Amino acid sequence: QLPLAESGGGLVQPGGSLRLSCAASGFTLKTYPVAWFRQAPGTERREFVARISGENTDYSDSVKGRFTISRDNAKVMVFLQMNNLNPEDTAVYYCNVGGDWGQGTQVTVSS
Repeated sequence: QLPLAESGGGLVQPGGSLRLSCAASGFTLKTYPVAWFRQAPGTERREFVARISGENTDYSDSVKGRFTISRDNAKVMVFLQMNNLNPEDTAVYYCNVGGDWGQGTQVTVSS
């Protein structure tokens, strides 16, 4: 099991931006497909947000055009750049690699 860790969450006003990071301690994520999911308050289901596999990316319709998934130059980490955030984006965000999950990072969008 990969020791995944997400970071970068926080409180932001509507229209603001955050950048989330996903890293695996002692491992590089260079060769792994990595996905971001989120779980909104009061829900049990984790919703797919974005995925990167090789050079290919995929997004849910709800974030397409606002969020961007990418790798750092060394391909050690994966980022989720989130722009034009709205209250519906409030959730705990998780990265997933091969079925392994991190602990998540809280994103709250509120004025």
